[in-house]
Amino acid sequence: MHTPTLTFPPETLLRAQEVRVAFFDVDGVLTDAGLWYSADGETLKRFSSLDGHGIKLLRRAGIEPAVVTGRDSAALRQRLRALGIRHVHYGTEDKRPAAEAILAALGLTWAQAAAIGDDWPDLPVLTRCAFAAAPPSAHAEVLARVHHVTRAAAGTGAAREFCDVLLVASGRYATLLAEALA
Repeated sequence: MHTPTLTFPPETLLRAQEVRVAFFDVDGVLTDAGLWYSADGETLKRFSSLDGHGIKLLRRAGIEPAVVTGRDSAALRQRLRALGIRHVHYGTEDKRPAAEAILAALGLTWAQAAAIGDDWPDLPVLTRCAFAAAPPSAHAEVLARVHHVTRAAAGTGAAREFCDVLLVASGRYATLLAEALA
């Protein structure tokens, strides 16, 4: 048996233990918050494969990934489709109702939800979830209200670290690691 390398404080794991849905913001979480535009006005985004793999592992562990984002673009839609994310609200500035609609569709409550975000529009979701996280570049008001600040930066592993916390808390991390090592 392989012993996992990752450890998190017990109080962090206890907060995340009952999580069954994980909400992700996009800009400033799955990306570095930079907005690139082509000469034709097309939005270009860079995504981390580490983050993507973490999101796929969540589903294998029985935790539904969901995205509530204030923006919409072809690049974003393509990436989320590739990750198999089924619950997505695009172009949503008021994120709480969108998250509540996803919770209702899944038959879950805020006590079974986690979220990662970086700015004020994310606060209504972050402050209601059982477990909330943010990348280190998040706004000070967000950092003051979350339960975990990732070591990894936005767009370069912050979402994966959030996923890892949820996987360890769910008790599925070691099994998934063993399957990967087999």
